[in-house]
Amino acid sequence: MDISFVAGFGPITRDESARKFWSQGGLGIELEEPAPGYFTNDTLDGVKAFALWPLSQAAESTFGTTSWPDDVPVPQAWIEFDVASPADVVDAIAELTAAGHRVLKDTTEEPWGQTTARLQSPEGLLVGVTFTPWMHPKAE
Repeated sequence: MDISFVAGFGPITRDESARKFWSQGGLGIELEEPAPGYFTNDTLDGVKAFALWPLSQAAESTFGTTSWPDDVPVPQAWIEFDVASPADVVDAIAELTAAGHRVLKDTTEEPWGQTTARLQSPEGLLVGVTFTPWMHPKAE
């Protein structure tokens, strides 16, 4: 597996009041809301995307339901590692599965064009292996 970069990182929130710590009256990170309850900053130096991801949205994206399953530890944060192509996501997940890691969501192309697969780290971090086309420089 060849990781190209960290595509994004952020806390998984359980209620909207957490936003105050990160932006208003807290760290002062400017956040936009491109989808209801999902607050992001895609211009913060050092990371391609920093976003507050509601637990219900993380659950829906991973398991197809807004409730986090009782048999999976509830994550406090998410991180996505981008690879060079959608095929590389498939290969990376096969490699991780062969190494004995439990995949929570197999490779899927999302409606917005990102290819994702997810698993959980031993610490409980929600880990995505992704291909995010708009984050890769265009070949000329």
